[in-house]
Amino acid sequence: MTATAAGALSVGVGLLVLGAKFLAYRLTGSVALYSDALESVVNVAGAAAASLALRISSAPPDRNHPYGHTKAEYLSAGFEGGLIAVAAVLILLSALRRLFSPEPLPRLTEGIILSAGSTAVNGVLGWYLLVRARKESSPALSADGIHLWTDVVTSLGMVLGLAAAKLSGLWLLDPLLGLLLAGNVLWTGYRLMRDSLGGLIDEGLSPATVAAIEASLAREGPAFAEVQRLRSRRAGRTVFVEFTLALPGSLAVREAHELCDRMEGVVRQTVPQASVTVHVEPVEEGRSPRSELARDAMIEGEGASPGKEQAEAARDRQEVELEPFSPLGPEPVHEESVRKMDEECRDRHRHSEGERGEPGEEP
Repeated sequence: MTATAAGALSVGVGLLVLGAKFLAYRLTGSVALYSDALESVVNVAGAAAASLALRISSAPPDRNHPYGHTKAEYLSAGFEGGLIAVAAVLILLSALRRLFSPEPLPRLTEGIILSAGSTAVNGVLGWYLLVRARKESSPALSADGIHLWTDVVTSLGMVLGLAAAKLSGLWLLDPLLGLLLAGNVLWTGYRLMRDSLGGLIDEGLSPATVAAIEASLAREGPAFAEVQRLRSRRAGRTVFVEFTLALPGSLAVREAHELCDRMEGVVRQTVPQASVTVHVEPVEEGRSPRSELARDAMIEGEGASPGKEQAEAARDRQEVELEPFSPLGPEPVHEESVRKMDEECRDRHRHSEGERGEPGEEP
């Protein structure tokens, strides 16, 4: 089942659960059951918004939206979070009114049975939506599933509380349960709105994921290449990763391109849905990538013309003729020129470490 179909299923099931919970409230007049029914209204409205957002986000990129429409899902999650906050305020007002005038609840057994059955249905649906959300990387489905699971937990607590009130005759438990439900619902709304806002302002991947990407690139890349300025952002189910790859200026264009393809594949091993962009930065022979990038930044800051630097790099590439790479497989085989360049880089590194290890010797 696709993400769009899962969203439509959530709307249909939500309408059935809403009818059962409002019937339970009408039978009993319980504030706790009223709060449960009101949260179901939010469930249905949120599911409808999520279904619409999923349809919009599934549209392919076009001229006006070259990066796609996946951020529409964040709008759905934010809308659902706002509805939850409104529901929490209504529940709070109703519970406060009943708190000072508790009264016995008629037909409570029937109401508890209806609420328990609806909670079981919501639990199954919430579990399924979270499974689909992880598979599709969908913020809209994730928000809907999290909301349903919150509803399940609060509904179970409410059912147990109402059962205790019926057995003990302590009807004050009804508005107290309503207050607890209002607080829990408000917290859920805050979490959904916070996650939605993070996506809309281009929040990046988690530090652990970024560290895993950097470690993979350092492990799989050749010694003469260095990754700089790695950045990431999320847009719904799509992740964008970009970085600068510092390479020797004498490296042929074809070889640099194939190396970039290889590094993009390394990133997708960690983040399969990533859209990766690599910018190649040429480095002069005998200079480290870090010093070269710092020098370029200094030159640009002084207002030097980049045309002269590009012309010098072009002459360097013309002076060195390299054979293209053979097709890269799981373990790419570099041409002799690239192997030699890699070995020279490692030799310079070992030589510099040896000089630092003998401080007593004269240079």
